[in-house]
Amino acid sequence: MRTIRRTFGTIAVGCLTVSCGGGPSAPVPTTKIALVDQPVATKAVVPKTAPVAVAPKMPEPGPPLPPIVYEPRGRRDPFRPVDVAKEKPTFEVSTVKLVGIVNGRRLLALVEAQNGLGYIVKPGDVLGNGHVTDVTADSVTFAVSGSSAPREASLTLRLAKD
Repeated sequence: MRTIRRTFGTIAVGCLTVSCGGGPSAPVPTTKIALVDQPVATKAVVPKTAPVAVAPKMPEPGPPLPPIVYEPRGRRDPFRPVDVAKEKPTFEVSTVKLVGIVNGRRLLALVEAQNGLGYIVKPGDVLGNGHVTDVTADSVTFAVSGSSAPREASLTLRLAKD
């Protein structure tokens, strides 16, 4: 009984070692034997060198390109400095109309200028010749600085009730 166990144990260990790579190593490559009658010069070993890096071929320069001329077609030339006008065209706060109030984290006023552009303003914003001092649930108040009066005047716009 003991011999049977020992035999099966040996067979099992042998099978495991072969299947796990523990078996015989890879076959040894055959070596070439130099013939005796060959001259000595042909037996010299030439060392292998790394492949030489080849640079890409650069194309030949072609003819020069013609200069590009900017055609404005009614637009300003983007390559010229911008001339800032000394006087900005502004509008009077008295000509704007209060369109609505936006309730959010803070109240915002929707106002519309005579040219149809709409503005969203909050206290502290500058609009035309005045700045916003207060926005309530149904009105917006501007502090207007006029050129004729040295002090500021207050202008309150209210929502139209339908």
